[in-house]
Amino acid sequence: MEEATLVIRLGYRGAGFCGFAEQPGMRTVAGELRRALETVLHRPCELTCAGRTDAGVHALAQYVSLPVSGDELSLPASRLMCSLAALTPDDISVRSLYRAPAGFSARFDALARSYRYRICASQARPVLAWDHAWWYRGELDADAMARAARPLLGEHDFKSFCKASSAVGKPTSRYVGALDVRRVEEAGEKLVVVDVTGNAFLHNMVRTIVGTLAEVGRGHRPVKWVGEVLEARDRAAAGPCAPAKGLTFVGVEYPRLTLEPWE
Repeated sequence: MEEATLVIRLGYRGAGFCGFAEQPGMRTVAGELRRALETVLHRPCELTCAGRTDAGVHALAQYVSLPVSGDELSLPASRLMCSLAALTPDDISVRSLYRAPAGFSARFDALARSYRYRICASQARPVLAWDHAWWYRGELDADAMARAARPLLGEHDFKSFCKASSAVGKPTSRYVGALDVRRVEEAGEKLVVVDVTGNAFLHNMVRTIVGTLAEVGRGHRPVKWVGEVLEARDRAAAGPCAPAKGLTFVGVEYPRLTLEPWE
């Protein structure tokens, strides 16, 4: 029987979910999507995602893979999209459907993952960014934060930036290929954004990096301090974990020509 992999590019607003991964008695992204797929395909479904997001974290481009075979391969994209849109709640968006070879994994075939963290650094409460930005009631020096972030580029042990209980007995080295802090304007509101791309991320790693950089941006720590935090390999050395609602999973890179549009 012919086999392939259905890959879904998924967006969601994280506020109403206890994270991506299924948990007993909890509302999760995976749970909602799995139930919708099982209704459409009339069979049990086991999903694999590119990166599990925590409670409150958003996504514009989470990727989810599911093995398919037989008649499922001929389901038209338009029908699948309409069915999944009807069967999922309004804080989930099935944005695109792709076909990948049998055995493809949204998690293990990913080359890099990208996140954006948004901060509204102002005494004025954000309006349109309220649900997806951290409202920091003060000023932040984005240029100082950008300089402080430079030691984090490359391959390092990021144990200082990982939730301590998650680091026990597990490797904590990761590669960060890009890390940028800058000011932007979105929908008429001025924000400080932290864009980061890496091969993979530890639990709370991006949010702890942001919380640590914010200590520099607010003038509480010198620029060189972030490099010292990295070298310490101790979560207690770093700054606080920034709020979940400011974080959005924005992209995944896969090997070229792996994904084709599902037609």
